[in-house]
Amino acid sequence: MKLNFAMWQKALNVIPDVSKEEWNQLDVVSRWLIATRAAVLIMTFLSAALAGIFAFRDGVFQFLPWLALTFGLIMAHAANNIFNDFTDYVRGVDKDNYFRTIYGAQPIASGLMTKRQHLTYFAATGLIALLAGIYLIVINGWDINIWILLGLGAFFVLFYTWPLKYIALGEVAVLVVWGPLMIGGGYYVMAQKWDWNVMIASIPYVLGVTTVIFGKHIDKFKIDREKKIFTLPVLIGEKAARYSVLAMMVLPYLFTGYLIAIKFFTPVMAIVLLALPTFLNVYPALLKPKPESRPEGFPDGQGGWPLYYAPLAFGNNRAFGVWFLLGLILDVTLRLLPATANFWR
Repeated sequence: MKLNFAMWQKALNVIPDVSKEEWNQLDVVSRWLIATRAAVLIMTFLSAALAGIFAFRDGVFQFLPWLALTFGLIMAHAANNIFNDFTDYVRGVDKDNYFRTIYGAQPIASGLMTKRQHLTYFAATGLIALLAGIYLIVINGWDINIWILLGLGAFFVLFYTWPLKYIALGEVAVLVVWGPLMIGGGYYVMAQKWDWNVMIASIPYVLGVTTVIFGKHIDKFKIDREKKIFTLPVLIGEKAARYSVLAMMVLPYLFTGYLIAIKFFTPVMAIVLLALPTFLNVYPALLKPKPESRPEGFPDGQGGWPLYYAPLAFGNNRAFGVWFLLGLILDVTLRLLPATANFWR
C-alpha cells in the first residue's frame, strides 16, 4: 500500500477525523499515527530531549541509551493513548456523542477498527516500549532503580485511564510522569545517579504538560460529571480548575527564575520570557467560563472546538517548551565555551 506522507504530517499536527472509506485506503503507519493520537507525542519527546540535555550538560550523555529512552517513552505514551481509548469504549464512556468522538477519530467508536485490532495495536506498541526498557536495564547492569522506573511506567500506562482518571489522580499522574519520571528518571538512566536539581528543573516544563490534560478535563467538565468520571476539575469545581491552570502557567517562570538564582541555570534561561506574549493572549479566556458556542475565529474540530481550554493550554505549553528547550541548549553552550565555562561552574 502506498505510503501517505501527507497524512503522516497531518496526524503529527492534529487528530484527523477520517471516514471508514478513507481509513481503508491508509497505510499502517498512518493508521498507527491516528490511533495513537500522535500529535500529542511531541510532549513526550520534549521530556526525553530535556533529560538528554541535562545529561549532556553534566558530561554523562550516552547517545544509544538516550535514543532507546526516547523511543521507549514515545511508544509507552502511544500505547497508553491506544489503551485509553479501548478502556473508555469498553466502559461505555465514548458513546452518545462524547467529546473523544467529536474532536478526532476514535478508532473503535468510529468503526475504524475492531476491539481485537485495537488491542493488537496496543500489544505491539507496548511490546516495543517494553523491549526498549529491557535494553536500558541490561546495559545498566540490571540496576534495580531502572526496574522501578520501568514498573512505574507500566503502571501508569495500564491504570491511568481507570481507575486513576476516575478518582482525580489522572492529573497528578501526568505531573509525575512527564516530569520527575521521564526527565529525572531519564537523566538517571544515563548518569546512574539522581540529581534533585534536575527533578526541580523538570517542573517548569511538566506544569505546562499538566495544563493540557487539566484543560481537556475542564472542557469535558459537565459530561464527565454526568458520567461520574471524577477528574480533578470535577472534584474541585470548574472555576477553581481554571484558576489552577492559570497558576500552572505562571509557576514555570518562577521556577526558572529560582533555578537561575541558585545558578543551576545561567541567566540565558530568561529567554523563556519570550513565551509571555502567548500566555498574555491565552490567560483572559481562563478568567471566564467556557463559551456555549464556538467563538468566532476559534478552530473547529481536529484539535479545536468543542475542546477549548485544551488547545489554548497546548499552544501555551508549546510556546514555553520551545523557548525552554532553546534556552537549555544555549545554557549548555555557554558552559562549554572556554571563555565562559569557568564562570558558570
